[in-house]
Amino acid sequence: MTLIDLANPTRFLALTARLLPWLAAATIILLAIGLYQSATAPDDYQQGATVKIMFIHVPNAWLSMFVWGVMSIASLGTLVWRHPLADVAAKAAAPIGAAFTFLALLTGSLWGRPMWGTYWEWDARLTSVLILFLMYVGLMALWRAVDEPSRAARAAAVLTLVGAINLPIIKFSVDWWNTLHQPASVMRMGGSSLDRSFLIPLLVMAVGFTLLFVTLHIAAMRNEILRRRVRSLQMMQASRVAFSEAGISSREDSTSKEVGAA
Repeated sequence: MTLIDLANPTRFLALTARLLPWLAAATIILLAIGLYQSATAPDDYQQGATVKIMFIHVPNAWLSMFVWGVMSIASLGTLVWRHPLADVAAKAAAPIGAAFTFLALLTGSLWGRPMWGTYWEWDARLTSVLILFLMYVGLMALWRAVDEPSRAARAAAVLTLVGAINLPIIKFSVDWWNTLHQPASVMRMGGSSLDRSFLIPLLVMAVGFTLLFVTLHIAAMRNEILRRRVRSLQMMQASRVAFSEAGISSREDSTSKEVGAA
């Protein structure tokens, strides 16, 4: 099945109905394994047990940017390729991305308090991630503010592509400016600097959270497609009722005129 086939909402619903249970099962299994490995991982010689916040914080931080990247590709699908499900994908991803970003900020603050002595510091990485969260919230507000789905989709697509400029700023902020955050320790030249006892649980949790996003995203897309179908049926029904009422009124007026003429 190609992407062109998936452009048909009916085919998309049929495929994802079979796929979702397997995705949900894989997500639960991986997250369970990852949480167990995270709980049994050794304490860090400097950070102690606090280092285990990393297993929640880092996957959420990665996904906060990854989801915006998915939305940017979907926005290109809306503006360039006119894919029927592109705006559905972007709209469904926004609340999930906002949740991941919020969790990244929350767990980062909890991690920063014992490490830095403060819950919040206005350095480049923290500020740019906060801006990303506000962009998610603004995007959701834009979807709700515009009633017509096609107009809302185009406006949201433009805002998403403009907001994508923030992604490299978040990624390279620790290299461009003097921040409290340490440089990249997992994906970097020369390999990861993390010990295997930390690296393996972190990667398992990252894959588990990614599968969680995929599962939630597909479920949200299905809900959005069904919501739009219900809205279309309601509008058609309202139009028929209005047309019927207009026809009755027209016949009543004609009858009144005929009675008056007689």
